[in-house]
Amino acid sequence: MAIEILPTTARPTERTRISGLRCRGCGRAEPIGLSYVCAACFGPLEVEYDYAAAGRTLTRASIAERAPGMWRYFELLPVEAPPARGLPVGSTPLLAADRLAPALGLERLWIKDDTRNPSLSFKDRAVAVAAARAVGFGVEALACASTGNLAGATAAAAAALGLPAYVFIPADLEPAKVDHALAYGATVVPIEGTYDDVNRLCLELADETGWGFVNVNLRPFYAEGSKTLAFEIAESLGWRSPDVVVAPVASGAMFTRIARGFDELAEVGLIERRPIRFVGGQAAGCAPVATAWAAGTDVIEPVRNPDTIVRSLAIGNPADGRYCVALADASGGSIEAIDDLATAAAIRDVARLEGIYPETAGGVTLAAAAAARRRGVIRAGDEVVALLTGNGLKTPDARTLGAGNPVAAAGRPGLAPAIGPSLAAFERWMGGAA
Repeated sequence: MAIEILPTTARPTERTRISGLRCRGCGRAEPIGLSYVCAACFGPLEVEYDYAAAGRTLTRASIAERAPGMWRYFELLPVEAPPARGLPVGSTPLLAADRLAPALGLERLWIKDDTRNPSLSFKDRAVAVAAARAVGFGVEALACASTGNLAGATAAAAAALGLPAYVFIPADLEPAKVDHALAYGATVVPIEGTYDDVNRLCLELADETGWGFVNVNLRPFYAEGSKTLAFEIAESLGWRSPDVVVAPVASGAMFTRIARGFDELAEVGLIERRPIRFVGGQAAGCAPVATAWAAGTDVIEPVRNPDTIVRSLAIGNPADGRYCVALADASGGSIEAIDDLATAAAIRDVARLEGIYPETAGGVTLAAAAAARRRGVIRAGDEVVALLTGNGLKTPDARTLGAGNPVAAAGRPGLAPAIGPSLAAFERWMGGAA
């Protein structure tokens, strides 16, 4: 049974800004608390705001006066005020990718580099909001079901707050991501099964333990953190939106919340409302949303056994899948299925051409941008923003898929053989390499 705890510290003016929770399916209202599904129809709950109240204090001028970080937009987040403790999340750079753009068939490309957050992924944004609410609810521990990046983000946030962290993962998760969560002092529990098996277990544990599972009983708040990507993109572009946003799709929460973020900025008058096409990317070996979109249906057929190197997107039964299809259709966008070889090649391209090293989800995103351009969804001259959501050091083996580890030679980068510590040894190697 879901636990409902009402906040007690909000000032009266702030209570009007956060109206409560509302079911995305039937529209039923619920109070703020550890509730995540509608009691009437079991649909997902979302935070509801009074945008007129938010807009009274959230202005371009007020934002400019605030410190960097995601909390500079707190009026559009489900917190009464910026938290007193936590990691410095957000305000990551939006970088012009002029060298990469032609390789993808694009003319104007920006990269939102979220690999620079504290635990090296965009998940820090979602967890920061969930953790802030969890503290107010008085939970005894933070927990999550994770495909990888969320494990590190939850563990890091819990460490910063002095809370225990329990991280549940598929047993075949990349070792680098397991080590990352362990480094922050988390209890990591591998489960023999897919992510969907892990998630089903966590649904039970959330009710049994009362812990704050960031992507289960804290999910309405957790999902809101991804909106700050839209807020930062718009601010970085001089308070306007791009023509196209390209992002990875796992559960689909981030993809849909970025769209909501742009919509809310227009609602409070910070940007002009204009069309944005949303392009999503999935790994071909686990692409239930891309498959549904290509078939012209919003019925998501679960993938029982994902077969891809892109473990961070390997969610076979995504909670927000049909909403992603609806967003792509309504905006004139697409959901692209990307094979692993294309993913690895895109990782190498952006690292070589722009000096940014993303994990596998980033490779999917960039390859999806190229696929959408070939399809005609992205048009000549479009301004495109692609989201790189995690650091490549978390998935080091993916980079070499289809390319191996080339030995360095004249005009060919790679790993050189060991040589002696002398100029003569280097010159002999260079002569042989040439």
